[in-house]
Amino acid sequence: MYKILLADDEGIMLASLSNILNGHFGNQCEIMTAKTGRATLELADEFRPDIIFLDIRMPGLNGIDAMREIREKDSKVIIIILTAYDKFDYAKDALSLGAFDFLTKPVSKSAIIDVVTRAAGQIEKEKEEKILNLRMREKLETVVPIIESGYISSVILQNDESDESVHYRELLNIQQENGYALLIRFGEELKNGVLTNSVGMNVRAQQFYTEMREIIKERYNCYVGPVMSSRVVVVVPCDQAKMEYEERVKEIENARDLIRVLESRIEARFRIGIGKIHSINNMSASYQEAYEALLRSKNHVTHFEDTSVEHSFADDYPRETEDAYYQMVRKGDSSAAAIQANRFFDWMETQYQGDINEIRLKILELVMTVERKAFEENGGKYDMSQRKGYLTAIMEMSEKEAIRTWFLEKTEAVCEVVRQSKSAEHETAVAKVRKYMEEHYADNLSLEEVSRLVNISPYYFSKLFKDEAGTNFIDYLTSIRVAKAKEFLKDPALNIKEVCVKCGYKDQNYFSRIFKKQENETPSEYRERISR
Repeated sequence: MYKILLADDEGIMLASLSNILNGHFGNQCEIMTAKTGRATLELADEFRPDIIFLDIRMPGLNGIDAMREIREKDSKVIIIILTAYDKFDYAKDALSLGAFDFLTKPVSKSAIIDVVTRAAGQIEKEKEEKILNLRMREKLETVVPIIESGYISSVILQNDESDESVHYRELLNIQQENGYALLIRFGEELKNGVLTNSVGMNVRAQQFYTEMREIIKERYNCYVGPVMSSRVVVVVPCDQAKMEYEERVKEIENARDLIRVLESRIEARFRIGIGKIHSINNMSASYQEAYEALLRSKNHVTHFEDTSVEHSFADDYPRETEDAYYQMVRKGDSSAAAIQANRFFDWMETQYQGDINEIRLKILELVMTVERKAFEENGGKYDMSQRKGYLTAIMEMSEKEAIRTWFLEKTEAVCEVVRQSKSAEHETAVAKVRKYMEEHYADNLSLEEVSRLVNISPYYFSKLFKDEAGTNFIDYLTSIRVAKAKEFLKDPALNIKEVCVKCGYKDQNYFSRIFKKQENETPSEYRERISR
């Protein structure tokens, strides 16, 4: 249905146009008429036409002025100019205002039908483009969280200057030069500044992550990462290079408000650490500061600058090696951690040639620190009694190489704990999907759908699923459906078509082929055999 407004001061012209349009297009058109420029404006507001036939010379407000006012309110409406005066100035003004066509009276029936047909084609094209744009936005709403998760992961685990990080920033169209990180941690309860049952909450977070992400996005123009070890990292781009005191106070209040909203809508407790503003190419530094802020304070919200103290290292101290060591252990990469551990030990041998106690003390510090970091990030029970033999053992070592070996063994042990923790998270995700598949096998399931359920990209989850289940997603779903089909086939009241539908298949022939491929007999043959 196209709404058409006919504006002409001649009643005969209006009647003629109406008859032509009704005769050719029938109920495809809804037609209204106006005889003055002012009436045309009023009807354009009320009727909201798709097409307007507009006579240039009308009483009062002329067609060109009417067109100018209509265009201010509706830039999309198609306007076809009618005139008995073949004057270039009129045509020029009309075309400058976006006239679709310029027809000189008398106008033939074929010309009217042709111009409306072309106008209708343009309207349909614009509708299709609008639908396409809506679909594109819907797809982006699905894809953008995945891209954001990848970007945040690159911030935490890689060099921010890497090609991957740069590519992510281009995809997300991050224009700001600077930014800062929020580290949001959650648990079941908050006791003395420590969040409890972080591992259990990490599993539950898959259920409330989408709502949590929406709440954060309502309050910050930001990029939100995935759930990792009961935490979510948020990057907030900004233009300023430094957060002044008043802004820092305001930021802390914003974060407090965010926690209040999160805890009112999600059954969990939250803490937030805030890093300083850094170059957008160095968000990992702000993330580390947000992490340190939570370690140094028991408050609900802590900004790193509120906890930082002036400190410096000796010029020859291998701070970069020490940081790289911590980073590799956090990732569970024992080989890379061992390389950094050996580098640090080599430096100590040179630095403390005649004092083995200095080496003992520093190695003990490194091991104790990295174990504590692993506990903070991966959960578990922090028990000092597990370390009661550390001091005795290291003091009994009189050779430096024995201390090095002990250092590497403890490093490997912590890396193994980290790997097991990360593996447990993945196993939990796969277990959740397998349970979901058992309950929804009759639905139109896809790898993309179940991956979204646990907020893991389809490609990565596919590999996790096969590693744990021993088969790919499709084969596992097929095995469930065939097993259910065998149960349904025992019921003589159900015909093969009904069994097919109950198992999630729409095509009976396809169902029979799948069944036979797995059972070496068709559903009918199976039913006949078990009924003997």
